[in-house]
Amino acid sequence: MFLFVFFVFAAWGLRAGAAADRNEAASSDQEIIYSAQTLVSPAAEETPGRAELVMKALSQAYPERMGPAEFRNGDWAVQLGGQWFYYAEGRLLPEDLRSKVEEFTGQPFYNYIADLPPWTPPSAEESERMRSMMERRQQQQERRTVTRSQHFYDALWRVHNRDEAWERVKQIRFLGHNVMVHYSILSQLSLVEERILREARTSSAVRQWIDSIGSVDCWSWRNIAASQSRSFHSYGAAIDILPKSLGGLATYWQWTAQHTPEWWAVPYSRRYHPPQQVIKAFESFGFVWGGKWMVYDTMHFEYRPEILILSNIPLTDLRTELP
Repeated sequence: MFLFVFFVFAAWGLRAGAAADRNEAASSDQEIIYSAQTLVSPAAEETPGRAELVMKALSQAYPERMGPAEFRNGDWAVQLGGQWFYYAEGRLLPEDLRSKVEEFTGQPFYNYIADLPPWTPPSAEESERMRSMMERRQQQQERRTVTRSQHFYDALWRVHNRDEAWERVKQIRFLGHNVMVHYSILSQLSLVEERILREARTSSAVRQWIDSIGSVDCWSWRNIAASQSRSFHSYGAAIDILPKSLGGLATYWQWTAQHTPEWWAVPYSRRYHPPQQVIKAFESFGFVWGGKWMVYDTMHFEYRPEILILSNIPLTDLRTELP
């Protein structure tokens, strides 16, 4: 698991030396974090067909909000809210910013694994590579010279500032807790809850997990920790579910790093994981689970149906579930 990810990262690092300024903006340091096993690096994204796959996945994921993907002006693009957005080497830029690719890092369009592979402890060499990667990532964050373009997802969720975000979120009751969520995914989250409750009828593990929940948080206007990029919590499109007590288990890599420098070496058995039925319920309706990211966030679910489509993980057709 670790060997493959580090191999991809190392290959990209060699390319970075040839064009430091350009590749720093597209550094795989910011993309490797999203997969526990595989990674679509910037090098892979440049291969023929990747732009088409990403833009078609976006169109399929949000058909009510954007038209079909088209190849125009030398790149793949989708029309959203009357504006064309281009793949732009993974940056998802509006037409008037296509010439400013170097100013932004790529959006994370990664390979999302269907199931976690068996745990394999990292070797000393792999741990050293991980330390080096995190040092480079920290240096880039401290310089704050580049960030992801927010233009596409701001337009997708119709949220450009905190006031607009507040206008778009609505309160929903989820597993006994009140949460604020973007109005456009109220149905999806309701169906996730319905499936979890159905699983709880026959699974004591799911029932115990529901009873153990201490907090459920969704909307919060903020950036991703230690970055200048907007969190999906800001759109009301991510949800954190924490138990009343973690019982010493790890859930978020940055919390773990405060007392365990080699946080990546913490095995699954020492991490807080919701039951598989819960994870699959979320995934069925378009949410990815942060426990499958290398920089794990096991309490976190995020609405990214395009990632699941790109990874050939089937989604449930809402038309078959809604009355």
